Amino acid sequence: MPTSISELLRARARQEGFSGIRITSADAAPEQAGRLHSFVEQNYHGDMDWLATTAERRASPKSMWPEAQSAIVFAMSYGQGIDAMQRLNAKSQGVISVYALNRDYHDVVKGKLKKIATWLASTARAEVKVFVDTAPLMEKPLAYAAGLGWQGKHTNLVSRELGSWFFIGTILTDKTLPPDEAEVDHCGTCHACLDICPTRAFPAPYQLDARRCISYLTIEHKGHIDREFRKPMGNRIYGCDDCLAVCPWNKFASEASEAKLKARADLVSPGLDDLAVLDDAGFRKLFAGSPVKRVGRDRFVRNVLIAIGNSGNPDFIPVAEHLLDDASPLVRAMAVWALAQLLDVEEFQKQRLAHDRHEPDLVVKSEWSLP
Repeated sequence: MPTSISELLRARARQEGFSGIRITSADAAPEQAGRLHSFVEQNYHGDMDWLATTAERRASPKSMWPEAQSAIVFAMSYGQGIDAMQRLNAKSQGVISVYALNRDYHDVVKGKLKKIATWLASTARAEVKVFVDTAPLMEKPLAYAAGLGWQGKHTNLVSRELGSWFFIGTILTDKTLPPDEAEVDHCGTCHACLDICPTRAFPAPYQLDARRCISYLTIEHKGHIDREFRKPMGNRIYGCDDCLAVCPWNKFASEASEAKLKARADLVSPGLDDLAVLDDAGFRKLFAGSPVKRVGRDRFVRNVLIAIGNSGNPDFIPVAEHLLDDASPLVRAMAVWALAQLLDVEEFQKQRLAHDRHEPDLVVKSEWSLP
């Protein structure tokens, strides 16, 4: 029978469906402040301004909560048994990142951590705070220091036992708990994750330029997506799994045991034509409870239209034509771009004569001038 707080924590974690748990000191990753500063200084954060404005608080858990003594880091597997790379071949279907094929992990993981935190506060008479990627806490460096995994050359967390398909969440506490041994880097000479990136988002191993990352472009970026990235996006409409999918350590990955994280059948390979015609209400209904919902209908349809342009499927031409009159300039611009990919020059010029003269948005007008 487990007797120590640490042993009891591990038992509670297993009961809640977590795949791993490790403990470290709250100040165990002092190098994270310098790395974040360098990331922001090089503008690799793009328009994620919150990374710059919260940099000081992100320097250490103690910057946010001075009383914090220990960080308990949890892993929850979300693997689906899906060939993430194979889906890219179905050009008429959209690819949503594996992690987003059902419920929002923030809600699922946080709900389970709150149960454990409530128990810990009562049992150990400790103060606790729960984090799941929603506060200025650098969780990956803590997970590395705790021995849960290491940050691979793609900057994501990798585990010898879990591969890459897992979420992490953290409980900070003012109680001092015995720390686990830190993990070491097991990437070796492998650079498959760097080579596979379609937009060359890694300027060097262990460095990510988010401005070139398809996950950033399809999720975080609020504006028009630069032309150089549209073709490489293929049919990826929310996130990108390429650098995770090729990691050889994923041979140890396990599938999600939590029902709320198991893939919804209707989101695994949805038809691009069905997604493109979603209005705001339809978008919200389809993605209720999903992390996809937070990008909003306009940005999502922007992504879908890029995939339509890359599909080579002339059956999608009427869908793109319909969206030329959409209220959102984000959507209209990508409708123009999609048609430029699908129509021959003569037909595209006809569309241009019919729409360009009435277009108030300068960016959309520029798309008409660059077939």
